[in-house]
Amino acid sequence: MSGVSVTKETDDARPASGDLVVLSNVNKHFGALHVLQDIDLTIARGEVVVVIGPSGSGKSTLCRAINRLEPIDSGSISLDGKPLPAEGKELARLRADVGMVFQSFNLFAHKTVLENVTLGQIKVRKKDKALADEFARTLLDRVGVANQADKYPAQLSGGQQQRVAIARALAMEPKVMLFDEPTSALDPEMINEVLEVMQQLARDGMTMVVVTHEMGFARSAANRVVFMADGQIVEEATPEQFFTNPRSDRAKDFLSKILHH
Repeated sequence: MSGVSVTKETDDARPASGDLVVLSNVNKHFGALHVLQDIDLTIARGEVVVVIGPSGSGKSTLCRAINRLEPIDSGSISLDGKPLPAEGKELARLRADVGMVFQSFNLFAHKTVLENVTLGQIKVRKKDKALADEFARTLLDRVGVANQADKYPAQLSGGQQQRVAIARALAMEPKVMLFDEPTSALDPEMINEVLEVMQQLARDGMTMVVVTHEMGFARSAANRVVFMADGQIVEEATPEQFFTNPRSDRAKDFLSKILHH
């Protein structure tokens, strides 16, 4: 395997702004269940899109389809003007461009925090170890866990582990970050420390797709709220519009159940 990348010259041809992720007429079934129905969604560079909706509405499947963790049955998804590759090296390269933070932290238990954050840089991005270490420490500092670098994941709180997971995803310098219910496995007092890191990423201009139940985050950090129900996008609006004046009955019903006035 040669270390020479031949895809670089195409990067310069891409538009500097505009649409980064485009889903067109995407369908996905789990057996008889039609979990994504004709999904059309475009995410612009630098945009923060928060996906909300009742359980089982297809939110996580949508998120996982964007980096092909979940293959789709029909339709198309493109990242930065290129269709998602099906498999192989191209897919691995794509996944490096799409950072993903899960509900469970998925850190390597037998590696230190620092090693968790340098591994992908060295293996996938072929970065020199010293540079990878330096960048990892910068990122750990950015997410507020610089002093935990030499510990193992089991020695950290859930909130700290999730912040390390965010640093690990950022270490690949992704074009877009996907968050699939990143706070739902956390104790209540740890949720804010993770949301604050995500708020800061949003302010820094990171393109983000966030599936969450945290309405405060949706309200304050999103450029756009996408409301899903029964595998469909029911409505899309700015947070202000969505939370004060939802158009669909499904959204009104959903909000009345979760927003305690």
